[in-house]
Amino acid sequence: MFDTVVKWLTGTTVPPGDPDTLELAIVVLLVQAAQMDDDFDESERATIARLLTARFGLTAEDIARQVETAERRAEASSGLLPFTRMVVDRLTPPERAQVVEMLYEVVYADGRLDPDEDALVRRIAGLIYVTDFERGAARKRARQTLGLPE
Repeated sequence: MFDTVVKWLTGTTVPPGDPDTLELAIVVLLVQAAQMDDDFDESERATIARLLTARFGLTAEDIARQVETAERRAEASSGLLPFTRMVVDRLTPPERAQVVEMLYEVVYADGRLDPDEDALVRRIAGLIYVTDFERGAARKRARQTLGLPE
């Protein structure tokens, strides 16, 4: 245990729950959004796969590996901060709004927005400094992308 702490303090390893990459941080946030209603279903998995292919050009194998890693990280993490911090540090404000749009696409994948899912997206938006106006616009774009009525 002491060796783990020393490695973490000296920067030779990443502490548990910290994302290794921006890509993984975003996948963890998407997985947490999908799991929020206690039903991580195929429509949410397919939406995550589509978003990761479009955003990062990942293959099906890469996506499966990233989602599996993200599920473990989400379970092991005590909060959203390590993941949202990576997003804030590495993305511009318009790119952060795109992350919120991605989150809305995941939570709307089953055709409805659960109150807990909405609360999570609002919380993440606040943590990554996306304004309420930008969040609302991202939500509207996500609904349009999915073909959902206003």
